[in-house]
Amino acid sequence: MSTDALGAAPTIFVDADACPVKDEAMRVAERLGLVITLVSNGGVRPSRDPMVKVVVVPAGADAADDWIVDQAQANDIVLTADIPLASRAIDKGCHVLGFTGKPFTPASIGMALAMRELNQHLRETGESKGYNAGFRPADRSAFLSALDTLGRKAKVLAGK
Repeated sequence: MSTDALGAAPTIFVDADACPVKDEAMRVAERLGLVITLVSNGGVRPSRDPMVKVVVVPAGADAADDWIVDQAQANDIVLTADIPLASRAIDKGCHVLGFTGKPFTPASIGMALAMRELNQHLRETGESKGYNAGFRPADRSAFLSALDTLGRKAKVLAGK
């Protein structure tokens, strides 16, 4: 149930392979009455809830990303930590939220892409070990709040 029809409720798409907040995203989607689609290369349990869809894509570096971009419509919500996927979703007019509750926006995505490229260069040259910060309880709380706000905003924009 994407927004190809004017006024259709937004769908939440989750880049689910390394998502630490799947359960939280499903709770928010249920509370807001939104369809949520978990997209992965495998390892996500099916749900009996008709509002929770699980899509398993073939193995491949960007298979889940490509599927999400192909299916998502303007005003849908994409949950990911993948900056190139975030950029592609923003280009389609989607709302994009990171797993720590940080939104990716048209104003911030350019800097995020540049920092990603710089960090990759630093890792390749040995200047950086490339450690990511651990996921904290505060990140989970920020994510819940941000997704709830974003979901409500997307519903208003859809007229729901």
